[in-house]
Amino acid sequence: MTDSTIWDPLRKKEVALTPEEKVRQWFISMLQDTMHVPLHMMMSETSFRLGDKLFRADIIVYDRKAAPLAVVECKRPEVEIDSKVLDQAIRYNMVLDVRYIIITNGKRTFICRKKEGCVPERQRYEFISHAPSYSEMLGMPANNGKDR
Repeated sequence: MTDSTIWDPLRKKEVALTPEEKVRQWFISMLQDTMHVPLHMMMSETSFRLGDKLFRADIIVYDRKAAPLAVVECKRPEVEIDSKVLDQAIRYNMVLDVRYIIITNGKRTFICRKKEGCVPERQRYEFISHAPSYSEMLGMPANNGKDR
């Protein structure tokens, strides 16, 4: 690793060390160390198509059946987390259909969980005040950090 690159454990290669990349790598650590998401259940810089446009999700967390479970949108620290950023993540969700939407700039992190019982066309999300464990994200009872 040089001063201008950082190792991305998900892409398994050195990547340019931009302010946004610092946030992405910090949050990958949070997902793994705090939320107990196994590294092999995450991907970064994942491309997908919405209509005729190609988009890239910063981080996607997958469930045990390899279906998208959460999308993480990372912004540079100086970028304010506002409704435009949330709208971007919600747009991504039109394709991904995840249970959790997470937005962070490294200073502030917002986590939204899909409300149960909503039909896909009228999906609703609620902000939650804690970082759920991987087991909680899967809808399983907590198992004291043994999610790996």
